[in-house]
Amino acid sequence: MRALVTGAAGQVGREVVELLGASAHHECLALNSSELDISVRERVLQVAGEWAPEVIINAAAFTAVDASETQLDKAFAVNALGPRNLAEGARLVGAHLVHISTDYVFDGTSPSPYLEWSPTNPLSVYGRSKLAGEQEVLSLLPGSAVVRTSGVCGRYGSNVVKTVLRLAASPGPLRFVDDQRGCPTFADELAGVLVQLAISRMPGIFHVTNQGPTSWYGFARDVLAAAGESPERVEPIKTADLDPPRPAPRPANWVLDNAVLRLLGIPLLPDYHEPLERTVKYLLSVP
Repeated sequence: MRALVTGAAGQVGREVVELLGASAHHECLALNSSELDISVRERVLQVAGEWAPEVIINAAAFTAVDASETQLDKAFAVNALGPRNLAEGARLVGAHLVHISTDYVFDGTSPSPYLEWSPTNPLSVYGRSKLAGEQEVLSLLPGSAVVRTSGVCGRYGSNVVKTVLRLAASPGPLRFVDDQRGCPTFADELAGVLVQLAISRMPGIFHVTNQGPTSWYGFARDVLAAAGESPERVEPIKTADLDPPRPAPRPANWVLDNAVLRLLGIPLLPDYHEPLERTVKYLLSVP
């Protein structure tokens, strides 16, 4: 399989590139955001035309949730216009597009997990820009795969697991919100599903997360336990009590039901505790 991976320096992109590189059956052109700004249409079409990929996996995004509130043009340029450009490039060469989206397309008010068919209603600029990206992809290239995920963590990039371990290195309590609940997702396992969807050229919207809903408070406790530290150091706090308050609203319920995978008989990712143990062990072993 001949693949183009965008956002290849990010925590998901790096895992996808490593996975593809581990197989002699795949060729991969891995471009980070400085090498390919997906908001520049001419450049995207040039790369697609010259490389002629069979699949494009888009891991590029402007993920600064709070900064998006004041950098609206940048958020929509990368998260909405960028996917449109990639869909156009994929259509040009007959490639299958796998595009990563987010739980932020929902408002978080549902008492139950969100299905792939649940109504969207983003609360933030980031969420609105990501929803616009979904709409651009599916309107220009209906056979694409849009993969919504949540709470991504892993070996690379910035994420909550690394934040908890960094804070734990200093004395004192750690405070995390206990009124936002969802399913953390580990980048290496998400990458496996992205590649699977690319190879099979499956279309539509998919929710892909590790299993096991928790709050950020509960997750932080689990991280400390996996690191051999006392979970009792973590104290719960309400979102409304954060100081300073976050500019962008967060969905209170960000649990995504992986219904499409389940109904298709595709194995779901395991409970998040399993990859958490592995990831913490890795992070503690590297300088």
